[in-house]
Amino acid sequence: MPVATLRFRQHELAFRTQYAELKERTLGAGFLLPGSPGTLAMRSGTGFPYWYRVYYSVPRKQSETLVCRDGDGAALEEMKARMDFSGWASDQVSALRKLGFQVADKAVARVLVELHNQGAFEAGLVLVGTLGYMAWLNELGVIAVSSRTQKIGLPPSDLARRQPLKLASPLPFMRTMQATELPFFAVPGLPSSKPSTSVKLPGVDGLRIDMLVPGKTLGTIVRVPELQWVAQSIPFYDYLLVAPERAAMLAGAQCIPVRLPQAARMVWHKLYSGARRRGFPEKAAKDRSQALTLAAALASDDARALKKAGRAAPDDMLKAIRPHAKALLEQSADHPELCDVLREVLA
Repeated sequence: MPVATLRFRQHELAFRTQYAELKERTLGAGFLLPGSPGTLAMRSGTGFPYWYRVYYSVPRKQSETLVCRDGDGAALEEMKARMDFSGWASDQVSALRKLGFQVADKAVARVLVELHNQGAFEAGLVLVGTLGYMAWLNELGVIAVSSRTQKIGLPPSDLARRQPLKLASPLPFMRTMQATELPFFAVPGLPSSKPSTSVKLPGVDGLRIDMLVPGKTLGTIVRVPELQWVAQSIPFYDYLLVAPERAAMLAGAQCIPVRLPQAARMVWHKLYSGARRRGFPEKAAKDRSQALTLAAALASDDARALKKAGRAAPDDMLKAIRPHAKALLEQSADHPELCDVLREVLA
């Protein structure tokens, strides 16, 4: 394993405060307007005047949504307030992007807004993978720095559920993706006889969304009745998804409420994933880099939580990580607190 100096730096307090205010207001905002804030326009082609919100639902696609009949002042003022909030949030996200906060693209934003508005995260859906890592960097108020430039690019959007989602009504996964107005299609299973667990946008770099659930064997197909879909099982996801936390994801020009795995548990599960990958050394290296960057940030502030999560990890998880302990310590040499945690947990 190549040795690399892992570093992070803290955002200035004023910037962390700016993010915290945006997150707090977003968590209390309720329904989020999809797409751009838009403008209000009156239409009277039917003989009766109605107000519409005109906006870009996805890039380069203008849409209109009926707001109310002319004269319904309460409904019109409510929409104006939502549009004002959307515009304010857009300005905040733009500023935070320039300050070095992690911001995913507009396609990710459209998907997460739809899932939020449908109540999926409140029902138990959890955002994991690289998007979860990006969100945690923002939550911890840190900028990841490496001696080798780490390009995040457009990551898969991994969605996971630990137990049946508590939805008031079934939430058909494919229909929800189609409601984004983005051209998602089901990714063929491998072998072809297996049902699809993923959807994707066209193109080599098109956003891919994978549905994941806990399971003893990697890749087992598991039905998710409340989503009318199937998912791929991942070992020890039940450990990863214990007591997920409310958080936010910056994407496009929006801030969206989500649920994330506990950062400390994410560290240990990513170290396990990196240790178990076969045939994909670049993905294993990415898992280790993300895990150690989060771990370094946590160890400097709350080493106890990192140790507690490590002690709670299943023995088989830690057994897979231990052969890599020496290399992990070498990569963490600049962070004595993290080295202490690694030695104690992996002893």
